[in-house]
Amino acid sequence: MVIAAGAEAPDFTLSDQNGEELTLSELVAEGPVALVFFPLAFSGICTDELCELRDNLSVFADSKVRLIGISIDSVYTLKAFTEKEGYDFTFLSDFWPHGAVAKEYGVFIEEAGIATRATLLIGQDRKVIASFETSPGEPRDFAAYQEALATIA
Repeated sequence: MVIAAGAEAPDFTLSDQNGEELTLSELVAEGPVALVFFPLAFSGICTDELCELRDNLSVFADSKVRLIGISIDSVYTLKAFTEKEGYDFTFLSDFWPHGAVAKEYGVFIEEAGIATRATLLIGQDRKVIASFETSPGEPRDFAAYQEALATIA
């Protein structure tokens, strides 16, 4: 079960699609972040969901929230995925240790070896402002993002 609002988000360091290491505590020091866990790059529902986020980046920018996708895919897979789809936001690789961050956030599906679809809005104090999730075969509704962002406006 995904970490609930009010809890402290575990700190982590992961590599982005360009191989640069990013640390959550450093990211939130600059402003709130939306962590978007997704099962797999290049899969149908994931691609559709992330394209919808790409096409609505202004909603996040207006709220001064940095959008970050996270999956168990390798850095190389995420690089190819972001280039193919024209994503202009950060993707982090939770490849190794396999799904370690997803496990800390309560969104790892052990029997499938992937993260479920979960989103956490995290404030500058590393407190979870809002969180929501769906099962792997069920896309998130964009309205859920808008509701979460409205809580910080």
